Amino acid sequence: MTLGRGQADEIAATGTTTVDVGDVTTRYLLYGLLPGWFVPGLADWVMHRRTRIEDTAGTKESLIHSLMMAEIGVPIALTLRYEVNPLLLSVQLGGAAVHEAAALWDVRTAVRSDREVKPVEQHIHSFPESLPFAALASLMCLRADQVGSLLRGGRDDPDAWRLVPRRRPLSPGCLAGVGVAIGACVLLPYGEELLRCRRAAKARKKGARGDGARRPGPRDRRPARIKKFSMKGG
Repeated sequence: MTLGRGQADEIAATGTTTVDVGDVTTRYLLYGLLPGWFVPGLADWVMHRRTRIEDTAGTKESLIHSLMMAEIGVPIALTLRYEVNPLLLSVQLGGAAVHEAAALWDVRTAVRSDREVKPVEQHIHSFPESLPFAALASLMCLRADQVGSLLRGGRDDPDAWRLVPRRRPLSPGCLAGVGVAIGACVLLPYGEELLRCRRAAKARKKGARGDGARRPGPRDRRPARIKKFSMKGG
């Protein structure tokens, strides 16, 4: 069965669609991967709260969580504002690597404390651990030329090792929306967690000082000496 010339022309006229791969990748990162980071992050915070992190692993684990958020947040912020080049790819690769190391440190710290890390929480961890690599894979496929430049050490590219503003910057409204989402889903809950852990640590320290003040010291436990008086009989 063959199509007539008129039918072929009609299909060609109505079926051609121009797709910008860069725009598609940007939308995937903004509306796919970023929410995929926010939602598990909030769920993980809920699990920390339910297992009373402030009374178990405490401030140490909460600080590790803040470190992990920074390791992902900084590359995200730079990617939203600057072009992908060897410098930015290096920051992204380094952030993903140290984030993975911090994730292992985080789980080890929690397990060695009295906090119960339930299977649900371990499953939640799989999402924020894998998403940085998914984002990196998309950007590296999109900018294969910059990956090649990175492998060559940035030779013959004067802009390889400096931050270059995006040629097609995101709108202020889009950047503001991402900032609000990061503040609401990352900064506020994990800031509250750290504050809660610090307050609990101070309360325990204050209670320990109070117990020490009430507990008798070594001198207080010595038997009282009885003074001997010599009575001279008349």
